[in-house]
Amino acid sequence: MAQRFHPALREFIAENFLFRADADIANSQSLLDSGVIDSTGVLELIAFLEASYGISIADEEIVPENLDSVDSMAGYLMRKLPVAA
Repeated sequence: MAQRFHPALREFIAENFLFRADADIANSQSLLDSGVIDSTGVLELIAFLEASYGISIADEEIVPENLDSVDSMAGYLMRKLPVAA
């Protein structure tokens, strides 16, 4: 079910950090460790998630377990969003 978020997340990452829509990143790839995003990129990513999904991300939720890969972000969104969403 979390895979439903993958296309939008991958598109945002490709267009904003890899600068092309067809860039290849693995869903489990660490975006921080691989240098795809840095601390400023994390802030851009948070703004995107909040605006796109109508959520608020608390400071204590800004951890790699929630935001370091496409898979971790999709899982985080599944936990954060209401079941009906």
